[in-house]
Amino acid sequence: MKIWVINKKVGIIYSLIFVLIISLIYIGRNSTMFVANPQKELPIYCVDTNEKNISFSFDAAWGNEDTDKILKIFDKYGLKTTFFVVGGWVEKYPDSVKSLFNAGHEVMNHSDTHPHMTDLSADSVKKEIEKCDEKIYKATNIKPHLFRAPYGEYDDEVIRASREIGYQAIQWDVDSLDWKDLSSKEIYDRVVSKVKPGSIVLFHNGAKHTAESLPSIIEKLQSDGYEIIPVSKLLFKENFTIDNAGKQKLENVNEKTKK
Repeated sequence: MKIWVINKKVGIIYSLIFVLIISLIYIGRNSTMFVANPQKELPIYCVDTNEKNISFSFDAAWGNEDTDKILKIFDKYGLKTTFFVVGGWVEKYPDSVKSLFNAGHEVMNHSDTHPHMTDLSADSVKKEIEKCDEKIYKATNIKPHLFRAPYGEYDDEVIRASREIGYQAIQWDVDSLDWKDLSSKEIYDRVVSKVKPGSIVLFHNGAKHTAESLPSIIEKLQSDGYEIIPVSKLLFKENFTIDNAGKQKLENVNEKTKK
């Protein structure tokens, strides 16, 4: 019988080889942990700017109680805003859609039936956007280019699908919470305390106290030096990135590419 004698140096070498083999097997089985996670796809929540420009936006999905009041308020102050409309709302209130457009406000896409988009396939996401798109075009003869996901729900697939058909997804960084039927004073306090340069504010056209709160909000923000402009006017058009907080930033920190 042969007895193998391994000296200390050889033993260390064999041990290292053994550890290396086990490590390679482990890496092979778990290689995904060593792959950098792809950057999460995000909509634009706000814009990185030193200018005191902000946008108000209104989601129109269900009611239509205050649309005319909101139009009159914006007309009084000479301001333009952005409405994200659902296709079903466009069908139900075509005259309101035309009034929004004729008054110079932006009419943008909020899906066709207001579903939970994260439950849909990429193709279904695109169909929801495109069907709403067709209805907006029929009412205004203009094709929208901004999209807001219903309920503010999105995932990588929803954002990618919207971009693939030419839409920039838009969220918000200031929620008025008017949909919770807050009082006019509560809506005012939330908005004026949270707005900053580049903010996008979320309102709804069918909430109880939104129209009532708007004049005081507008006057306060204007007295603070803010200019209220439509969302598409707030955004950078090219050479931008979106950071991990959803803030749109110019790559060269030069606002000359902004229209």
